[in-house]
Amino acid sequence: MTIQTRTLGTTGPHVSALGLGCMGMSALYGEADRAESIATIHAALEAGVTLLDTGDFYGMGHNELLIGEALRTAPAARREQALVSVKFGALRDPDGGWSGYDGRPAAVRNFAAYSLQRLGVDHIDVYRIARLDPAVPIEETVGAIAELVEKGYVRHIGLSEVGADTIRKAAATAPICDLQIEYSLISRGIEEEILPVTRELGIAITAYGVLSRGLISGHFTADRQLGAGDFRAFSPRFQGDNLRHNLNLVEALRKIAAEKGVSVAQIAIAWVLSRGEDIVPLVGARTRERLAESLGALDVTLEAADLAAIEEAVPAGAAAGERYPAAQMAHLGSE
Repeated sequence: MTIQTRTLGTTGPHVSALGLGCMGMSALYGEADRAESIATIHAALEAGVTLLDTGDFYGMGHNELLIGEALRTAPAARREQALVSVKFGALRDPDGGWSGYDGRPAAVRNFAAYSLQRLGVDHIDVYRIARLDPAVPIEETVGAIAELVEKGYVRHIGLSEVGADTIRKAAATAPICDLQIEYSLISRGIEEEILPVTRELGIAITAYGVLSRGLISGHFTADRQLGAGDFRAFSPRFQGDNLRHNLNLVEALRKIAAEKGVSVAQIAIAWVLSRGEDIVPLVGARTRERLAESLGALDVTLEAADLAAIEEAVPAGAAAGERYPAAQMAHLGSE
């Protein structure tokens, strides 16, 4: 298997056609095994994956330290190919609570200093605020990142979960390489307004949640018990009738996957890959087994008839429930 490359917009780097989202190795989806997490990152790099995505607030720094350890212990050639994308700005407390976002220029510089230290790198390849700080104009936040670019601490500027107007304001301030935002078969809110704007401006999409936190992976079952620290325990799409409805969509997708001799997860990832060369899916594999399955999506070719069957099985807007609880939806740029 050869991992093809895509470009993060007109101003960004060449990256592998799939990136590895590392959040689940530290937070929000239950316990993860540290040794297996590092082995998974190593396996991804060995397979040709170049883009590693994290956030400084994932496990309150744990995820950055994990990636830093994985990079230090990887072969030099693999370490050098890695591109690290970091989200910042989320405010946490010792109890694990969330307290909003801080996009002030002084905070940007502060967050970056800590990330560089935890990752053990001299620069961050793509840097972005995780959510818009409503108290700080995006121009000020992006301007502060641009200053870090000038000083060599950051290579490229990204955005995360913002709407079309914010994208335009940010792009008018400094070159933006990509927008990181949720995009999957059952989360297609970017298609109406956001995707046309990013394509007009030459900004790529790094799509997270391509398996909807495991919901459309083909592995999630209605009787699965979720721990108190698992985000899905209170995610609307994983509750009661919503979950039953959404798993029925998965079963319809499973029939299409079976006809092609691939897994549900591979069909779901391949669909995102099919949406354009400017879209790079992030797969949240926490184990080498799941990583191998996800990478198999690169070998799946979806013909016009396949795409039509997928659209019929899971049409736009078919999911039951919002992708976040109501309080969090207020901070998002789509859906």
